[in-house]
Amino acid sequence: MVRLDKVKGTRDLLSEEMAKRRWVFERIREVFESFNFQEVLTPTFEYTELFKLRSGEEVIKQLYAFQDKGGRNVSLRPDMTSSVARLYINSFQNAPKPIKWYYIANMFRYEEPQSGRYREFWQAGVELIGSKKVEADAEVIALFTQSYLAVGLEDFTVNIGDRVLLDEFARMLGVEDDIGLMRLIDKKDKMNREEFIGALREFGLSEEGVEKVLALIEIKGLPDEVLPKAEELFTSEEAKAEITRLYKLVDLLDAYGVSKWIRIDLGIARGFDYYTSVVFEAIAPNDLGIGSIGGGGRYDNLIEVFGGKPTPATGFAIGIERLIPILEWKGLLPEIKLRPDVYVIPIGEDREVKKTAIEIAQGLREAMMKADIELTGRKLRKALDYAGRLGVPYVVLVGKRDLAEGKVTVRDMESGEQKPVEKEKAMEELLELLGL
Repeated sequence: MVRLDKVKGTRDLLSEEMAKRRWVFERIREVFESFNFQEVLTPTFEYTELFKLRSGEEVIKQLYAFQDKGGRNVSLRPDMTSSVARLYINSFQNAPKPIKWYYIANMFRYEEPQSGRYREFWQAGVELIGSKKVEADAEVIALFTQSYLAVGLEDFTVNIGDRVLLDEFARMLGVEDDIGLMRLIDKKDKMNREEFIGALREFGLSEEGVEKVLALIEIKGLPDEVLPKAEELFTSEEAKAEITRLYKLVDLLDAYGVSKWIRIDLGIARGFDYYTSVVFEAIAPNDLGIGSIGGGGRYDNLIEVFGGKPTPATGFAIGIERLIPILEWKGLLPEIKLRPDVYVIPIGEDREVKKTAIEIAQGLREAMMKADIELTGRKLRKALDYAGRLGVPYVVLVGKRDLAEGKVTVRDMESGEQKPVEKEKAMEELLELLGL
């Protein structure tokens, strides 16, 4: 018989893992909604042309792209930004601005699996559409920061760079293929210094150009230290205006109370195929080999590229497959017990006994207790053994003899003590025992 395994780069998420994810999703959802972002969900697949328009023909290599039975070229979504932009163009171009949407969904990329990277993965993110103001950037970056704080993470930084300044830097070097240079800088953390220098030389940079790139990527740290250096390095009017914008952004983030986590890093080159101004990413120190745990930026041209009216936008995505391992490593996830509060065991095959057991279980559930019921017809001893393996604190035994007296038996599984109680008072007794 053929063994059917899960597809490479995917995972089966069991109950314990799902409980952790649900907790993380709930904390992130709460903070997203506190900023008045509204949840949306787009189709899992889109026309492949959508992603080609954004990133070019080469992007197909990174997609789960295929032709459906109707001959249409479609792809599983690699991110939500493109899908949300398409949604906006389809139905919301004339809606009041800004539009504030969030999502928590799975994505797909045909990449080699590695630590924190899978071919199916989840992201939690937001898109703020319709404001070109620096206040919108501040709102999004503050929310980005507070999302990590909401799940208990404090040892991290949000590193802010700027695409305008990187483009200016490429012009200063006389580089025509600025996207190619951005790609190299974006991959710098995946190479050692010698490999990075070799790649820059192979790209065609002179020794002076290589030294300037190496100097640029070291311009990072606290805003008050880095932005004056940027003013010395970049002298064009466009660059000066962008640096002024960064000063304003940092000042606004101080008002949000998140300055402690903010750094400037002029070597950030993420999203070079569509980001147009501010870019940012979160880094949490770890020994797991995990780098960025999320990032985002401003993309003022993407909606127009997709055929919409020119519309400014900014957003971010948090990598759940990267965040959760770090939370586990730091011991920040709460202990989540999956056991029921009460296990109800009908003794024997009597019809009234079974109906009463169901009624008791249903009453407990309606009182917001987690209640399970014996469904396999086990004998009493085996049913109690099973309840013990579940870790259930209390069991309700429903027997014909007790019922004849209007009673059931409540058993404390830790002490083994049993207590007959009036059937009508069983719920009250259990609520008291559970401290609910």
